[in-house]
Amino acid sequence: IGIDVEEKNRSIKHGILSFAKRYFSQHEVQFLAAITDSEVQRQEFIKLWTLKEAFVKALGRGFSGAPFKTFTICFNGVAGESFCRPKDIKSEASEISVDYFDDLSNHTSHWQFLLLELAGSHYAAICTEKHCATEGKRYTPVKLTVWKTIPFLEDEQVSGTDRVKTIHGFE
Repeated sequence: IGIDVEEKNRSIKHGILSFAKRYFSQHEVQFLAAITDSEVQRQEFIKLWTLKEAFVKALGRGFSGAPFKTFTICFNGVAGESFCRPKDIKSEASEISVDYFDDLSNHTSHWQFLLLELAGSHYAAICTEKHCATEGKRYTPVKLTVWKTIPFLEDEQVSGTDRVKTIHGFE
């Protein structure tokens, strides 16, 4: 399993596209470049970054151990159409996958992703490897419980509230 959490208001020192060109695949850079609204572009960049971080953590590699440019995060629709975020796809009808450029032996169906918005302030991405027994299925069943915890002060389950919103991935 790989998990990454990023602040939605995270600032990027150098322009989004220059940063993306350094770390993202050509397809992801093209996707971001096509977004004309700078705030939407920044949010999509952070979502992609969060998903990529969760994936390399699931692989057991660090940031430098799995070059981000060697794979693309894609949002796949029901009709088999694929690429980074078709605008008309809703989370219930989409899945997130990985396309590799340098290692075709890594098949995208081995992984499943979940992208969440937490309390309106953070994105969380979870990447898990599917079990062999569920290989033909779209998703491996997962039960996720989200807690807001302030050590020694508060533990509150926030799953099922408006504070946890599924953006894409398995339910």
